[in-house]
Amino acid sequence: MSRAQLQLFNALIRTHHITSRKKVQRLRKAADDQGLRFVLLRSGGSPGIMYAEASREEPLRDWVEAVQALRYKDYRCVCKPTPFFLPEAPADVPVGFREVASVADFGREMERRGLTEWWRMGMGYE
Repeated sequence: MSRAQLQLFNALIRTHHITSRKKVQRLRKAADDQGLRFVLLRSGGSPGIMYAEASREEPLRDWVEAVQALRYKDYRCVCKPTPFFLPEAPADVPVGFREVASVADFGREMERRGLTEWWRMGMGYE
């Protein structure tokens, strides 16, 4: 592994929609409890998309299980927790918990992280 890269684990979940603010609060709490590095939600309508990354696999798996326990309609973990390498994080790559309102905004964040092809394959666009 090059010193210019950071090894992380990521997962991608697709649901019919994400509209419940109560469930979003529970997702945020679960992410905080597990110490996830970054969570991105596409909320407010269909489709619901969730991306998460962590420095270790186990907390990410626990978060994915917490998401599944919320019983989202048409829940699919389209990319199970796997390792990937992020180039050393530039200043414009956010961490924390973030929500976007459109699939296009979600795609831009995936592009910023160098994950466009992975995301498009997971979503079934390619």
